[in-house]
Amino acid sequence: MTDRYAPAPSPTYRLIPSRFPPIGVFDTVATAADLSAVMDLAGWTNDRLVAERLARLPKAEWVYGRPNSSVVMAAFLHVAPGGRRFNSGDLGAWNAAAAMTTAAVEVAHHLRREAVARGEATLTRTYRSYLSSLTGDYLDIRGEQGARPGIYASDSYVASQALGESVRAAGDAGIIFDSLRHAGGINVAAHRPRNVLDVVQADHYDITVQAAAVRIEVKRLAAELVKP
Repeated sequence: MTDRYAPAPSPTYRLIPSRFPPIGVFDTVATAADLSAVMDLAGWTNDRLVAERLARLPKAEWVYGRPNSSVVMAAFLHVAPGGRRFNSGDLGAWNAAAAMTTAAVEVAHHLRREAVARGEATLTRTYRSYLSSLTGDYLDIRGEQGARPGIYASDSYVASQALGESVRAAGDAGIIFDSLRHAGGINVAAHRPRNVLDVVQADHYDITVQAAAVRIEVKRLAAELVKP
């Protein structure tokens, strides 16, 4: 099978829990040396795992000195235990969707799993959204569920993480793939922070899920209702 490459959809949408406020450590510094000093002062490198991940990320890939740089870097340095579909726990990726609906369904899937694990009948969480542009050519595996069953496995990230980390090691931009949670939806895993451009914070949403049902409730919040 010959690999295909394609540009990422534009814009892409990413949802982040609003309980994790943006901290602009990376946004205003001008050099990598300044950034290291500011990170120490801000306590970013007090977390051993964050410090180890930063050491794995070449300085040429660090993003700083532009709006929402810290949001981008956090995606690579603050990683979910066990990683995500196309990144291990060693280093994160910028995971986004081609549509807000897909982004909402994706986070709702993980929220429902949390509700089940906690024994909660329903669970609501507030998220803030980010729009971004992704440069580069991405490994395009859309429509290849049959050819890549391990990559698209719904219950295992073993094969998909191996593919994602091989893409990262090769210096490639990332992967475009079909959403397993939203029929017809498209997701992107961007493996290079420098390729994540024009990041803009947009609306906040309350997302509510039920542990025993697939229904998802998404409510856009008015600006005055969003806590700083």
